[in-house]
Amino acid sequence: MTYVGNAGRWAGAFALALGACTALAQPASAQTEIQWWHAMTGANNAVIEKLAADFNAAQKDYKVVPTFKGNYADTLNAGIAAFRAGNAPHIMQVFEVGTATMMAAKGAVKPVQEMMKEAGEKFDPAAYLPAITGYYSTAKGEMLSFPFNSSSTVMWYNKDAFTKAGLDPAKPPKTWPETFDYAKKLKAAGYATCGVSNAWVTWVLIEQFSAWHNVPIGTKGNGLDGFDTELKFNTPLHQRLLTDLVTLQKDKTYDYAGRTNAGEGRFTSGECPIFLTSSAFFGNVKANAKFAYGSAPMPYYPDVAGAPQNSIIGGASLWVMGGKKAEEYKGVSKFFTFLSDTDRQVWLHVESGYLPITKAAYEKVKASGFYKDNPDRETPLLELNNKPPTEHSRGLRFGNMVQMRDVWAEEIEAALNGTKTPKAALDAAVERGNTMLRQFERTVR
Repeated sequence: MTYVGNAGRWAGAFALALGACTALAQPASAQTEIQWWHAMTGANNAVIEKLAADFNAAQKDYKVVPTFKGNYADTLNAGIAAFRAGNAPHIMQVFEVGTATMMAAKGAVKPVQEMMKEAGEKFDPAAYLPAITGYYSTAKGEMLSFPFNSSSTVMWYNKDAFTKAGLDPAKPPKTWPETFDYAKKLKAAGYATCGVSNAWVTWVLIEQFSAWHNVPIGTKGNGLDGFDTELKFNTPLHQRLLTDLVTLQKDKTYDYAGRTNAGEGRFTSGECPIFLTSSAFFGNVKANAKFAYGSAPMPYYPDVAGAPQNSIIGGASLWVMGGKKAEEYKGVSKFFTFLSDTDRQVWLHVESGYLPITKAAYEKVKASGFYKDNPDRETPLLELNNKPPTEHSRGLRFGNMVQMRDVWAEEIEAALNGTKTPKAALDAAVERGNTMLRQFERTVR
């Protein structure tokens, strides 16, 4: 992953850039162009292109121009560089763990709720799913960014492989011990290089794992209640999971698939019959899997009191950049109203696998009977709503999160390759992460 640099420094650079430049002059044209930078690939890139095309065809005053900027970290890097150069886009897709960094860039972003009000567009935060909007709002409930592609972690599984291994494809494993047992049987049935794996290693094995077991990632409500948080994910429970994976890695019952989602093709190719990753993987699974598949909730350790709890969201929101003209903000506001349309949200959910962001869309899909025919599509929504969120399962908001994820992944990799014990690796991940949090605090205070 490309080095991003200290989040606090570029938050300050955002503000300086805004003071040093004004929006570029509009060309002589009947349309106002809206630049939208995003990180969607494959089937979801096609969804982005269609949304922009449909909006452009629906009216003549504005033209949304979507531009792929690489993965989430790459897109954030591009945004940093653009602010420093004075040519930032109007809309930037930022993954959920970048929220704290964007919030700290005061003056560099235009709060969505404020923009919609100024543009005269109807906007009610209560219309959106609380589990999603809470992640992108201030403590007072003001929405800072627009929820777009929300997801959660699910366990994708190859039903044909289950049948081959003598496992019931209608009964996916529920617990980690069951998952490991299934993976061993799948390996014995011919899946020699990978029984189970996962993408997004820190999101799945630290962030979601912690919420699902109702244990803290850090103090202060995982950072939602203040910047001065201390990381806490080096517990015996976290060590237990990593120890199990290290043991299974030795004979490829578990096989590491990388820090991001680059290894997801190992599921669709049929190599890894159990794969934990985003529910938004659906589009690629549908397009590329040549076997029967399903999704199930994340596994849990059954002896942990209260588990499973609830999952947290992944995905990203749309941040509106500062320093633009009122007419440009009006165009962005109309685009967001367009995206919030109930029927469009229904289509987006059904087509992409991302979650509906409005209550009305979720209720309409449910009433249609869609989930009865496609039960795996409701899996992430059931996880998010499994139990009322606690201070440990509301989400997380840590500064320098992009860089910290790399540090955490580096330590997990050290355990998996045998250069550190699981305990030493997690202790180092916490210690190094806390140092980065203190650096972030110094730059934003």
